[in-house]
Amino acid sequence: MTGIDDLPIRDELRGKSPYGAPQLDVPVRLNTNENPYPLPESLVARIAERVAEAARRLNRYPDRDAIELRTELAAYLTRTAGHHVTTAQVWAANGSNEIIQQLLQTFGGPGRTAIGFEPSYSMHALISRGTGTGWLAGPRRADFTIDVDAALAAIAEHRPDVVFVCSPNNPTGTAVDADTVLRLYDAAQAARADTAGALVVVDEAYGEFSHRPSLLPLIEGRANLVVSRTMSKAFGAAGLRLGYLAAHPAVVDAVQLVRLPYHLSSVTQATALAALEHTDTLLTYVEQLKGERDRIVTELRAMGCEVTDSDANFVQFGRFDDSHAAWQAILDQGVLVRDNGVPGWLRVTAGTPAENDAFLDAVRALIKETNR
Repeated sequence: MTGIDDLPIRDELRGKSPYGAPQLDVPVRLNTNENPYPLPESLVARIAERVAEAARRLNRYPDRDAIELRTELAAYLTRTAGHHVTTAQVWAANGSNEIIQQLLQTFGGPGRTAIGFEPSYSMHALISRGTGTGWLAGPRRADFTIDVDAALAAIAEHRPDVVFVCSPNNPTGTAVDADTVLRLYDAAQAARADTAGALVVVDEAYGEFSHRPSLLPLIEGRANLVVSRTMSKAFGAAGLRLGYLAAHPAVVDAVQLVRLPYHLSSVTQATALAALEHTDTLLTYVEQLKGERDRIVTELRAMGCEVTDSDANFVQFGRFDDSHAAWQAILDQGVLVRDNGVPGWLRVTAGTPAENDAFLDAVRALIKETNR
């Protein structure tokens, strides 16, 4: 029987597994970092109006450059991230994964390398391989913060073309301070001083949930620094698939060299614009989730669990002698969390208060059973 490895696929993809999390029908699903709150009815109605307007023009291609959407995204960032951003500095695509893909198609590729600091968002490595970009796994400390001195040494040695910094980091929830980003940025430029430098991508998919301010102001005066964002988490719009970046206008011009024609549909743009009209309402849900996230951290620690400080809408907790067995025990009680493959640790998304209560009860039962 023919399998994937029997096909003439590229060598760097051979033996790899696709990205994904278990999709199981259980009462409480807290494994994919989704926002648990459905969109408010007023926004649903506005989406219907906007999409209806777009539907009347579906015989025409969408706005290829998504000018209105990029303008509104720039206004949102300017208002919430502490730095003025113009339309020319913003680019949007189908999820932050397509943003990452376009950046790697433009600045990575065969003969070039990217580095990230693992454990981190696994799609950075997967998309690197998918674009023919070599992947380097950089170091983290035992507390999951970036080992800056070791990272600087790795950058100097390997001279990567692209550097990924995930803040807050997935799956650990760890935030990165501005000084660390600046040191990595300067080192990356110095290592590639014989070229136009190296691109540094700060992945802020969970930025709205952080205790710390956005790293967006760091793009000022740094043409090779990019901040990527998504509407999947804070906006409660995982099904929309809308990601975006902020950077020097030249970066925005560069990624358009590889974007597919009319890559953002009229319906996607209309839905995103409607969501941006309801930013204030949606961000109140973010504040609720931040409170629930902090409650999860406090209660898990009170149970004796180890918990990584989290600036995201999820919490990494442990340690377990057998993390997969712990995952299964929690699942057996109707609660689905994520086993990310980090030895001894699991990750749970902050849900509604009732969902979080069910999760915490499941962990208490697990601990009780373990201690019998």
